[in-house]
This record gives sequence, C-alpha cells and structure tokens, in this order.
Amino acid sequence: MTTPRDLLIVAMDTGSSRPVEQGDLSLALAGAEVIDLLAAQAIRLDGDHIVPGYQPALADHLLDEAAASLVREAPYESVTDWLWRRGRGLSAAYQAALEAEGQLIRQRRRGISFRAGQLVLVDSPTRRQAADRWASDEPVLVTLAEAVGVRGKRTGDSPDVTDDAVATVLAAVNDALVELAAVRQRRAIEDAAFDNIWRGGAG
Repeated sequence: MTTPRDLLIVAMDTGSSRPVEQGDLSLALAGAEVIDLLAAQAIRLDGDHIVPGYQPALADHLLDEAAASLVREAPYESVTDWLWRRGRGLSAAYQAALEAEGQLIRQRRRGISFRAGQLVLVDSPTRRQAADRWASDEPVLVTLAEAVGVRGKRTGDSPDVTDDAVATVLAAVNDALVELAAVRQRRAIEDAAFDNIWRGGAG
C-alpha cells in the first residue's frame, strides 16, 4: 500500500465530527505522493523544490502518474506549486481507483439509484493494513490525517517526523491547508455580503 491510499482509507474509516473536505484531502494526498516518491528515491528536495531522479517502476499506477508528471527541467517545481497543481481533483482520482479495485463499493439506499449511493469501504487486507498503520501512530500518516481533520483517540502529541525532507513536505501541506481555509472563509464572507445586498435590494 501507499501513503496516499492509506490516508484516504483512514479519512473515510475514522469517525470524525465532520466529514473531511475533499479539497483538503486532495492537497494532503498530493503531499503524501511526494513523500512516497522521496522514499522510492524517485525525487529529492533542493530546499523546497522537487528534483526528479530516475523514474522507477512503482507498484501503484497513481504514483507512476505522479512521477511522470514531475517538472524535469530547472527551475524545478516547488512543493507548494506541486500541491496545488497535482492536488486538483486528486481525492476523486484515488476514490475512483479504490472503487475500480473493489476496495470501495456504493451502498444502495432505498429510492436512490446504485450509482448515487454512498461510497463505503469493504473489509479487506488493504483496509486492515491502513488501520494498523494508523493505530501504530506512524508519524507521516498521523500528521497528514490530523492536518485534514481526522482525530484519533490518542492522548499525546503527534509523533515527530525526523526526516528533514519529509518535514518540509508536511509543512508545505499545512501551509496550503491554511491558505485554502482562508480562501473558503473569504468566499463565505463575500457570499454573505452579496446575500445581504440582494435582500436589501429586494426588500
């Protein structure tokens, strides 16, 4: 399994007071891809820029796709730019991949077509592996999951990440999530102001 797949499964499988925002999850999945590409030595970081290395055959077609889409000429892409570019719609892509593999199924509900049913995880070795990684407080998975709002039953601080490159990626993910939250808040304020003006004009 890969970190992005484990992250998606944990986000869907772990109880939360609110659903994880798809935009937040997409940014975190893009960060998880960078971390797995670092582990596979397909890339290295020069400061906060992603420098591609050789392109190994990875055991996941979405990671292969990620590696193939890297900017391979200087000036290389920053981690932040990668998150916004690669992250667009990425949660839907991973959900589609898991659904195609039978890891997710659509739950039929009375009066609703099968295609419109809610996606639910099946009981599988893949799901159990992700749950085991989450339960073991694996630092990268815990940090990414908590960044998008998944809360476990842990009582202490999040485990430390000791690899500098991985820490750089995680910091970039956190900054991108803060920026996305600010954009949402600004849009909500603008929408509320527009509604007030419309009501005032209609009154």
